[in-house]
Amino acid sequence: MRRRAFFACAACLAATGPVAAQTHPQFGYSGAAGPSHWGGISEHWRACSVGRNQSPVNLARFIEADLPPLEFRYATFGKDVINNGHTVQVNYAPGSTLGIDGKTFTLLQFHFHSPSEHHVEGRDFPLEAHLVHQDENGDLAVVGVLFEEGAANDLVGLVWAAMPGAAGGRSMLGNNITASGLLPADRDYIRYNGSLTTPPCSEGVRWLLMKQRMSVSGQQIAAFQQALGFANNRPVQPQNARPVLR
Repeated sequence: MRRRAFFACAACLAATGPVAAQTHPQFGYSGAAGPSHWGGISEHWRACSVGRNQSPVNLARFIEADLPPLEFRYATFGKDVINNGHTVQVNYAPGSTLGIDGKTFTLLQFHFHSPSEHHVEGRDFPLEAHLVHQDENGDLAVVGVLFEEGAANDLVGLVWAAMPGAAGGRSMLGNNITASGLLPADRDYIRYNGSLTTPPCSEGVRWLLMKQRMSVSGQQIAAFQQALGFANNRPVQPQNARPVLR
C-alpha cells in the first residue's frame, strides 16, 4: 500500500499539463478547497487530516547529529516548465541523482512555494524550492532550499523567463536549466521524516533542508507571486515526537 501510494503521488507531481490535472480531485490554498479541508476532499487524502508525520513543520528543537554528506550527481537539465495552478514546476530529464542512506534517488522535478512552507525557529522566508527525488522502490527524498530577499538568483531568473503566466501553461526549456543552481555552496542540512506538502500528503518522505539560505531578488519574488495570484504554502504542521536532526 505504501509503495503504490508513493508512485501515485510521484505521477501527480510530475503531471505536465491541464489534461493530467483534470484526472485528480482539485485542491487549493483557501476556502472550501484549502489546506484545512484537504483530508475530506478525497478518501485517498485522509493523511492530510489524520497523519502524524505531516509536512511542513517549524524546524526547531534540534538534535545535533553527524549527518552523512548528500551525494548530488546532477548531470542533466530541466525539460519543461509548467504552471499547474498550484505552483511553477520544472520537470527534469532522467539521469540526475541524489545519494543518501546507501540509496540512489532520481531527480524528477523541482518547484516553488511563496511564502516558504518550512519555518526555522518561528521564522518564514519569501520563497522555498523543493527538489523532488524518487528511488527505484517509489520512496521519496525532497531537498528543500530557503531563500532570503537580496541579490537575484541566476537559475530562478532563467526559470522565470520561461514561466507560463496562466494555469495550464507549459514552456519547453533549452539545456541551460540545471538544478544545481538552486543549491548553496555549503551542503550541510537539516533532516526529518515527513510527508508531501500537497495532497495526498503521503508520509515516509525524507526531508533534507539546506542550512544555508540562497538569495532571490524582490522582483523575482513578486513575479512568482503574480504568476500564481495567491500564496501557495501549506501551514506548518505539528512536529509531534519526530526528531529534527542537524
